[in-house]
Amino acid sequence: MTALQGLWPEMQDTCTSLGLMLSIVLFTGLARVVTRQQLNRPMAHAFVLEFLATFQLCFCTHELQLLSEQEPRHPTWPLTLIYFFSLVHGLTLVGTSSNPCGVMMQMMLGGMSAEIGGMRLLAQLMGALCSRYCVGALWSLELTKYHVRDRSFACRNPIQVDLPKAVIIEAICSFIFHSALLHFQEVRTQLRIHLLSALITFLVYAGGSLTGAVFNPALALSLHFKCFDEAFLQFFIVYWLAPSLGILLMILMFSFFLPWLHNNNTINKKE
Repeated sequence: MTALQGLWPEMQDTCTSLGLMLSIVLFTGLARVVTRQQLNRPMAHAFVLEFLATFQLCFCTHELQLLSEQEPRHPTWPLTLIYFFSLVHGLTLVGTSSNPCGVMMQMMLGGMSAEIGGMRLLAQLMGALCSRYCVGALWSLELTKYHVRDRSFACRNPIQVDLPKAVIIEAICSFIFHSALLHFQEVRTQLRIHLLSALITFLVYAGGSLTGAVFNPALALSLHFKCFDEAFLQFFIVYWLAPSLGILLMILMFSFFLPWLHNNNTINKKE
């Protein structure tokens, strides 16, 4: 009985955080419905939806990061939450990327114009920063013992390896994730969302203790804004350039190198 009483406050804090994340998902979902009904201009419509998607992703990740740092009794609990909320984002954020690398991939593959791409990137940047300050305001209410306003504005450097290794890790994570995103398009939606959620969980498990395995420049800006201020060059290279490099390598491989290799093999066989 005493053990249960000691565990109960922690359970309350966890339930409060989960309730807060689900409330944000419901709020942004309602905002998306209103946007689809009231906004008729395509550009404004796309901007607001991308803003809301990035806001939701960043806000929930702030809370998930907070929960994962509380040393739970079951180490698999944070990974379970990551998988669950990856499913939630996959189901609710259809039609948006909430990741600048995703926008870059579509632009480089010719699936999006530069004008729309720039507008989406601006929306993601604003959504990431707004989520950060919204988190700080809510944490200042101290709804749980872990919610401390100063924590959201402190630099908590997640990079635990030297710079070259950190760049390689973030580039590989970006390469793998966006390769899957590109090649899972033919898979039916219900299965694709589960596959991508499982992949995200695996990448976080594999690289989370080394760099955080963010592979999303907007999310990295929201999570580590203060670190960008204190060590801009390092964080710019690891969290902006490295994921972009992963995207570039992925496009070069699948759009140029592999087709070229296939054509060469075909010609050799004919000869």
